[in-house]
Amino acid sequence: MNPLQRSAKQLVFWLVGLTLLFAAFQNMKAVQHEEEIPYSTFKEKLTSGTVTEVTMRPDLIRGRYGAEGGKLVAFRTFPLPDPDLVKEMSSAKVALYQGEPDKSWITAVVINLGWVVLFFGLWWIFVIRQVQVGGKQALSFGKSRAKRNEPDKKKKITFVDVAGCDEAKEELQEIVSFLKDPAKFTKLGGRIPKGVLLFGPPGTGKTLLAKAVAGEASVPFFSASGSEFVEMFVGVGASRVRDLFEQAKKAAPAVIFVDELDAVGRARFAGIGGGHDEREQTLNQILIELDGFDTKEGVILIAATNRPDVLDPALLRPGRFDRHIPVSAPDLRGREQILQIHSKGVKIDPAVDLMVLARRTPGFVGADLANLVNEAALLSARRDKESVAMLELEEAIDRVMAGPSRKSRMISEKEKKIVAYHESGHTLIAKLLPGTDPVHKVSIIPRGPALGYTLQLPTEDRYLTSRTDILNRLCVLLGGRCAEELIFSEITTGATDDLNKATAYVRRMVTEFGMSEKLGHITFRKDEGEVFLGRDIARGPGYSDSTAQEIDGEIKRILEECYQKTRGLLTKNKALLESIATRLLEKEVVEAEELDVLFSQATLQKASA
Repeated sequence: MNPLQRSAKQLVFWLVGLTLLFAAFQNMKAVQHEEEIPYSTFKEKLTSGTVTEVTMRPDLIRGRYGAEGGKLVAFRTFPLPDPDLVKEMSSAKVALYQGEPDKSWITAVVINLGWVVLFFGLWWIFVIRQVQVGGKQALSFGKSRAKRNEPDKKKKITFVDVAGCDEAKEELQEIVSFLKDPAKFTKLGGRIPKGVLLFGPPGTGKTLLAKAVAGEASVPFFSASGSEFVEMFVGVGASRVRDLFEQAKKAAPAVIFVDELDAVGRARFAGIGGGHDEREQTLNQILIELDGFDTKEGVILIAATNRPDVLDPALLRPGRFDRHIPVSAPDLRGREQILQIHSKGVKIDPAVDLMVLARRTPGFVGADLANLVNEAALLSARRDKESVAMLELEEAIDRVMAGPSRKSRMISEKEKKIVAYHESGHTLIAKLLPGTDPVHKVSIIPRGPALGYTLQLPTEDRYLTSRTDILNRLCVLLGGRCAEELIFSEITTGATDDLNKATAYVRRMVTEFGMSEKLGHITFRKDEGEVFLGRDIARGPGYSDSTAQEIDGEIKRILEECYQKTRGLLTKNKALLESIATRLLEKEVVEAEELDVLFSQATLQKASA
């Protein structure tokens, strides 16, 4: 019995006791106000007609009679064997209740108990039931909110359900083997890592990997979020951490999974910006628990985060989170495998080639690919199709990358023409310069916030990028602005996003990649992430003001050179630019095959060496 139930039981006990005492007191009070008269007096008053009310039982007569001044007086008397009594009472026309027991005190008790029951019922409905919603007791703040999932052969997730992260699965396979047979490792004196940290971009499958570990080993899986440990009351988070580890030890072998570890594991107070006592105490308790249990108990802690850079160093040291496993975005083969997994429960047309879709989705993570398949299925259902075809899957890619199409948006002919030439500029430069990604589709149909888009898809995953490739990408980004200026002798705000991306590219070339001839092979990298109070707010850029001026000058020079190169190419191939724009105005969407036909019919002027 918890403290809340014990308190409720004591309250009910005292209320019932007080009610009985109150009823007894009322009955005694009523008896004290009754006048006891002899039986002979009662007969006289009855004969004279002053008795107005009589209640008679074999051992007692009670009633009221009229006194001087019209006042009624309560009386009682003890009856004698009198055969004429009934006749006299009838002649006096007084109600006779012969043989009825006295129920006045019972009535008082019942009425008072009824009020107690009513009060307690309302109190239970509006207070206790509200507190116990979801099975959470009012005094159970310190209990862990972690969800426990028992191994289920029908529903459990295994490594077969996870794709695109083969290296991470290999690292975690050792944990699975330990949970299945701990003696295999301990007999040689080895020690399995207490904690495993999974880090990487959102949507790459970190939570899925943790569930697969528990599923492969067929052990209980305790899942909690880092934010569940932090409350407004100091000490609650630490209590929940203790309770979580105690539950896991009782269910050992088991897996504890803490998602979004950075919510509670951030670096502790560093002197600026204030501290958070509750978060720090919770972090301290996690550190103590990691130090206090041995892997021989069969408990493994797996945590996931998108921000490993802000975690406390004490949390990451060996002996706590011994193993750090990156979970990065999948490569081409990994994306194909992920698409195969997510398309199992969907009616896919046999003509669909998942490898083609994998090539067209560079940079997509597992969550993006799952959303892609789902969007395609919804589109097919909306169009009353029997299966999901390649057309819906390709349209789903556009929806995920650029948002839904907005055909209802009314655009004037003038703006539509500007957009057509803008996108034609991107397309023409991408086709003329070597090393750029092939153009897959060009559209002037508004999609998301964009009025049009040029879709370039790489043929393979790239891990290294040369200086020439970056400069060519800059020219492609500037192609839209150059085309507007060349055709209309005017520029618009349509190139805002292009200029932001181009400037960011050049800044990284100069400050990170050491690709500036003037500044040399040196990096001036400045962390562009969020400022972490107490660590980053007092840090300077790491270079002097004169160097900052040189960096700004180099960024401007490189962008200007790329702009002039792009403008020259568009001027030499102005006829082809107009052909692409005209076709876009006619069809709104031009595919790669049609672009190849246009380029094969034209005389191209390549960029000079």
